[in-house]
Amino acid sequence: MRPGKVSRRIVLDRLAMVEQLLARIRALPLENRETFFSDERNLDALESCLRRALEALLDVGRYILAKGFAIGVTEYKQIAVELQRVGVLSAEEGQILRIMAGYRNRMVHFYHEIGQEELYQIAQENLGDFHRIIAAYGRWMDEHPQALHDDL
Repeated sequence: MRPGKVSRRIVLDRLAMVEQLLARIRALPLENRETFFSDERNLDALESCLRRALEALLDVGRYILAKGFAIGVTEYKQIAVELQRVGVLSAEEGQILRIMAGYRNRMVHFYHEIGQEELYQIAQENLGDFHRIIAAYGRWMDEHPQALHDDL
């Protein structure tokens, strides 16, 4: 497998999806704990949107690695490691994405261990991590226009 060009459109479409999912989380009544927990659908929406946003963010990284660097990655945490190694992410951003990948794995495989309070706290305190990684992907695209194409 040889490195090729990354589709700007695919990356931006997936990142827009992440932004939409984050907007849905922010639209929940997070400012009032009692209101949030009074309707269990809020928690279900939060959990679903959070997991899907994590998967989409990691899938963008996997796509950049596969298309742009001819690196195949099967484990989510390895996406962060490789993105850092090839310079798409800084060391700090790589660490953030590794933590996010670990949390995604926990949500899927150890869902029974994740409590309501934990999810609520993440929505309150950690959504900025998504924006940090989105910005890093954007920075890499801005700095490497030769690695991109605008076709589908």
